[in-house]
Amino acid sequence: MNIKLHTPKSLKMGSGMSSLKQFLLSLLATSVSIALTFGTAAIIDYNAKQKSKREIVMMVMYDMYTSLNSIERTDSMIRHSMELQRQIAEDTTQFNKLRFGIASVVTTDGYTETTERIFSSSIETINTVGNVLFTENVAKFYQSRRMYKTMVCDSIYNEVNRDMPFTTIKGTLDFQFVLYALMSNAILKDMQHLYALCKQMMEVSDEEVEAYRKEREQIEKNMSDEDGANNSVYDEILQLQKNINESKAKLKQE
Repeated sequence: MNIKLHTPKSLKMGSGMSSLKQFLLSLLATSVSIALTFGTAAIIDYNAKQKSKREIVMMVMYDMYTSLNSIERTDSMIRHSMELQRQIAEDTTQFNKLRFGIASVVTTDGYTETTERIFSSSIETINTVGNVLFTENVAKFYQSRRMYKTMVCDSIYNEVNRDMPFTTIKGTLDFQFVLYALMSNAILKDMQHLYALCKQMMEVSDEEVEAYRKEREQIEKNMSDEDGANNSVYDEILQLQKNINESKAKLKQE
């Protein structure tokens, strides 16, 4: 008996199997490529957002830091003025010597509201930060800062300019620094607490704030140097025109 072995058609069609294999490999490669493309784009977008978030946070933290420094100086000056009041009360002959130290407390705030306006007016900025509690605490900080300016800085300035109390011993001793000192200390403590909370919330260290401060000061110094160079050119132009005018005047005399 002759037995014939038949090779299945599927095995004979080696070229078909090869094409299918290549197709599957091509499909896999395409899928991996698409995944890598979109994955890389997502990573880049995430990193960019994280960088923007950090820059905004550091900008706000630096603004809070400089605001506190300014308010701490004013708070210290108010308490120093109370100490001078005490010295004058104990020895009125010291009035003319010490009253000018008291008058120095009349000061305005040493900060700007630029960062506050940027942070508060842009919903995109707030969304980038993505921390509602941080945003609320920053808003409370700025609210306290405005309160300090109005109730302490502006009130002292207006009262002193209106009543001129430090021109007499009675006016100096009657000035209610105690009210401003208590108010100043209460608002300052609240702002210091909010600043500490925001630092903790966004994991910002004192060293990072200090490094950012130095970076900002260097940028401001460079801008100041550029302004100085521009002023020098401006002065040079004016001097040239002055020389021209002087020469023209001499020609007329001749």
